[in-house]
Amino acid sequence: MTIHKVLFITLLFFVSMSSFAKEDRNGALNLSPAKWIWYPAGRTLQNTFILFRKDVILKEKPLKADGWILADSRYRLFVNGKRVQWGPAPSDPRWQEADPLDLAGYLVEGKNTIAVEVCYFGTGDGTSPMGKPGFILNLDIDGQKILTDDSWFSYLSRSWQPGKYKRWFLRSLQETFDARLYPYGWDTPDFIQNADWVKALVVSDDGCHPSVCNGVSEYAWEISGDKNVSEIRRRSIPLMREYSVTRPKLEESMWIHWKRPVEDYFDMLVSDAFDVIHQPVVRQSGDEWLVEPNGNNAAALTFSFSEQGVGWPYFTIDAPEGTVVELLVHEAHRLGGPAIINSHFNSWTRFVCKEGVNTFETFDFESFRWLQLHIRNFNRPVRISSVGMRRRIYPWQKEPAIFIADDTIQKVVNAAVNTLYNCAQETLVDGMARERQQYSGDGSHQLHAVFQTMGDCLLPFRYINTFSQGSSIDGYFMDSWPAWDRLARTMERQMQLTGWGPILDHSIGFCFDAYHYYMYTGDLKGLEEVYPRLLKFFVFLCSLTNEEEQLVPAENLGMCSVYIDHEAYKKNSHKQLALNLYIIAMCRNALAPLCRLFGDKEEADRIEAYGNRILQGCIRKFWDEERKVYVNNLPWIKEEGEIRYCDRSLSTALIYDLCPGNSIDKSLEILEQTPAELGISYPCNAVWRLWALVKYRKIESVLSDLRTKWGRMSSVWENNTLQEFWTAYPDEGSQWSHCAMYPLIALSQGIAGIYPIEGGSGKIKIEPQPGSLEKVDFDVYTAKGAVHFYSQGKKGKRTLRLRIPDTVSVELWLDAREEIKLPFLRTEKNGIKVYKVEGLEKYELHLKYT
Repeated sequence: MTIHKVLFITLLFFVSMSSFAKEDRNGALNLSPAKWIWYPAGRTLQNTFILFRKDVILKEKPLKADGWILADSRYRLFVNGKRVQWGPAPSDPRWQEADPLDLAGYLVEGKNTIAVEVCYFGTGDGTSPMGKPGFILNLDIDGQKILTDDSWFSYLSRSWQPGKYKRWFLRSLQETFDARLYPYGWDTPDFIQNADWVKALVVSDDGCHPSVCNGVSEYAWEISGDKNVSEIRRRSIPLMREYSVTRPKLEESMWIHWKRPVEDYFDMLVSDAFDVIHQPVVRQSGDEWLVEPNGNNAAALTFSFSEQGVGWPYFTIDAPEGTVVELLVHEAHRLGGPAIINSHFNSWTRFVCKEGVNTFETFDFESFRWLQLHIRNFNRPVRISSVGMRRRIYPWQKEPAIFIADDTIQKVVNAAVNTLYNCAQETLVDGMARERQQYSGDGSHQLHAVFQTMGDCLLPFRYINTFSQGSSIDGYFMDSWPAWDRLARTMERQMQLTGWGPILDHSIGFCFDAYHYYMYTGDLKGLEEVYPRLLKFFVFLCSLTNEEEQLVPAENLGMCSVYIDHEAYKKNSHKQLALNLYIIAMCRNALAPLCRLFGDKEEADRIEAYGNRILQGCIRKFWDEERKVYVNNLPWIKEEGEIRYCDRSLSTALIYDLCPGNSIDKSLEILEQTPAELGISYPCNAVWRLWALVKYRKIESVLSDLRTKWGRMSSVWENNTLQEFWTAYPDEGSQWSHCAMYPLIALSQGIAGIYPIEGGSGKIKIEPQPGSLEKVDFDVYTAKGAVHFYSQGKKGKRTLRLRIPDTVSVELWLDAREEIKLPFLRTEKNGIKVYKVEGLEKYELHLKYT
């Protein structure tokens, strides 16, 4: 059996198991008779840590020990002193997802200890909108039930000071950990509890509702969950995989002479707080670094990893009691730049040492390439060792094997894969280092890469459902969910303190996300919870429409704002064309088709009719009949004294056939030549131009983009990632690992030209465009298995080899001049001939014009 058959069978099993789970994956998970417990307190401050422990006696090593665990906001689970897992995944507080447990490998005959650290954020975070503190566990050990109740002991851990301030607008935990106060050994059976360990308080009547429904006082929000709509659910994706990344390189070290109290700087970023002394700091011996005291000066040691990753930084230090270490992380640093790498949203954690050997690891994960240890308050030599990262990554079924006979494009694609590892974890975020929020719109282009490059269906299902839960009472979607950002922006928006509101075009994009999900998976049942929310949004969209123009405004929308792109527009008014063309495309090509799939023909007709009215409004206001092209600022062109196009508008018009009379030449010319008057989108939205160029077989423009614009990104060569903007700078707030997926979409939908024609990928389109690439070799996944795509040779003498699952029917689109022996289906209006490929595992074509 070939490896591709094995992978195909594995994927079929994975998808079939996903389908089997659909019957209950939106259903309630009742953890009763377990109950929510907490520390017996009248209120809980933000960033409070509570430790819970329970001893369990077993007559023999168990064969089975499984169950569920959930905490608000995050937990770290240990069994007999060994770390087991960290969670839960970010969830809407009304529909929290419990994590599965499998502890059989950690339990032994005799006495065992189950120990859980729980951190309650208490204020909004990029991964947590709000909640109430609590912890619940339901475990079955060979029939013996272990449940959270008042038999558990709890401990208020002042190793982390309760009420510690928030790190940044979108990050809750600014961690300070004092090892001198930590009850080491508490997670082992030999630990002897003192009077500080008290019986846990039961704060719920049962275990069938999330933490927002329990009776504990969180005091800051004064919220109360509605039990009629709230429920606990099973985790809908696998637990994350963790592994160690070790042996970073010590890049630089120096002494820091503090002129002001150190805490003033880290708390308040006081200026001119220190001087730098550029003298040797360490003596290195193997993987250890020795630092001798130098008066009251602090030592700064800066390490780099080979690439940017997401995980928990850690290190070991042998130091005197009271030594303080600030651990700082950064995405990008320039040697000789800032001495203290604290320019990325206060990404530091403070550790205070006990006497002797201390092993430290941050409680929350980070996204970084650079790690710095700032060491102070030591009066004897300190020894640093075991610096590393516990990297976390989604458990992909297969690591992609991609070969491209172009070194620069290969490097760009590799960087895109690593970027996907960093951004697509339990949610689809734009960048883990800054805000870690899940977005639709430009952020959700990751869906295509998750499906086609990685072959995963579960993470997209979780994205579709969790994002849809951010549907507001009015009908628009919170454009980042589950997250705190747009809840805070709602308040700010009401007080006219921000230009950011829930992004209307991200709601439009989410309708496309739902449609793409169906096309890739064929899973209409997985959209049952989502679909009514899409219709609710459409009603809201109609309410915004200017009846005279038959267009939706791009400004003064009340609560919502219009984003479209960061860089492509000089004025917000210029976004109206792109916004409305996007609405038309959504109505015709996403929402109306979904309505028909759900049997709502009248709704589909109404949505299409609305889209047609908007199209006529766009033509009246923005179509330049003389130039035969849409112009962003056509109504204001005289007063502004210049003409403005944008790649987003032209691309949308080309992709979805929205140009009157099919007059496409000028639009395509502008997209190819990119004149100065064309607004160019930032990397995440560059995919729209890609799709337009691919549709009209302009693959060389795509390859040129990959070699130049993408190939010149600093992050590609330094971090093995894709940065947020075309230009990124080290030692500041730029995101060097962002969610742009142009290179991977160019691979699967451009070079290979693969996209499903029918929901579930029973029928797919393959329109190969290898262009000037002399060899490519990679897989593109479908719900029916992987299509292996191999192309070798130059144009005129090219060999194309396809391996196609025998359950997939293929429409092969080729240049009309090609002479091949396949059943002919039709000729497209652009002259491309379409052939039928069905029931063939392998096929080889010799092509002259492709």
